[in-house]
Amino acid sequence: MKQRYKITTAVYLLLIKENKILLSLREGTGYMDGMYSLPAGHLEANESIADACVREIKEEINIDVKKEDLKLVTTMFRKGENGGDDYSDFFFMCENYKGELKNNEPNKCGEIKFFEIDNLPQNIIKYIKIAINNSNNNISYCEL
Repeated sequence: MKQRYKITTAVYLLLIKENKILLSLREGTGYMDGMYSLPAGHLEANESIADACVREIKEEINIDVKKEDLKLVTTMFRKGENGGDDYSDFFFMCENYKGELKNNEPNKCGEIKFFEIDNLPQNIIKYIKIAINNSNNNISYCEL
């Protein structure tokens, strides 16, 4: 029997406040260290995409969000680089949350910081910048 193609799924949160977006500086991960990304993580077995986002956000930045408060703003398919996994990415926005923002993973994240959405740092991961642009322009899907 032919084995089915598998894809890695990741979820991201665009947390926007007063025209600023929360970014996290990758450190100690071995992937894109020194670059800004969004709070994010991978889908686990037997987990919905929205549940993964709720879990990852609590794990990474210490806030509680409800599934019903998540709004899917854009999706992306990325071909793996250098033999890596292909990705299906889901980018959510959320305006309502409880708790205080905190970097819960200092071994993977150098800082979390708000940036002007129209003045992102130079050292931002390319596909993250594309996703932010897509969400700002109501582009629901792209392939890289």
